[in-house]
Amino acid sequence: MDSSEASHHPYWPRDLSIPTYVANDRSMSEILVFLFSVSGLFMLVTWLITGQATSSLGAWRRLAVCWFAVCGFIHCVIEGWFSLYYDIIPGDQRFLSQLWKEYCKGDSRYAIADNFTVCMETVTAWLWGPFSFWAVYAFLTNKPYRFLLQLIISVGQAYGAVLYFFTEHRDGYAHSELGHPIYFWFYFVFMNTLWIVIPLALILDAWKHLSAAQRQTDSTKSQKNKKN
Repeated sequence: MDSSEASHHPYWPRDLSIPTYVANDRSMSEILVFLFSVSGLFMLVTWLITGQATSSLGAWRRLAVCWFAVCGFIHCVIEGWFSLYYDIIPGDQRFLSQLWKEYCKGDSRYAIADNFTVCMETVTAWLWGPFSFWAVYAFLTNKPYRFLLQLIISVGQAYGAVLYFFTEHRDGYAHSELGHPIYFWFYFVFMNTLWIVIPLALILDAWKHLSAAQRQTDSTKSQKNKKN
């Protein structure tokens, strides 16, 4: 393989062959401003809506609902885009494709349609995305299944993120510039660690509420049996 042909892209390993690659014409700052602005807008709107909810939601619960709203956006729109267009993203210049090409600097598996990333992102987009919006609705309307949804989504997110890191660890972190402050530590490590740390906190929270509900049910049944 001609090394100049293999490395006309910015990704690692440098000899990775991506013959259809076309460089972005959008800057990193444009892409990140879009991502964080839209995510922030989802948080702000959801925060305002939760303040008007008929069920009384504390600050922690409102933040959790905001998290699910942002997850719904990222899973459905951004990861949904990858699940649909993963095979053409390296040469595509539409905005969301350019967003993915920027992220590929932190994990080039997305530029080569790696089997794990395609499968994982497809499940995330079409299962956890809609479920996240469902969770927002469930908490706003005080549905009895809301904490079950929280548990299911959070377990799925944490499990996917752990596999995401572990598969790359098994590859020796070959798909990023190891130690790079932005591409490795921010894109690859920080942005994905969020989907382990926050879901774990929500798993514990759901566990507490579901356990309390079960204890109440058991207590009620016990009292009825004593009366009989």
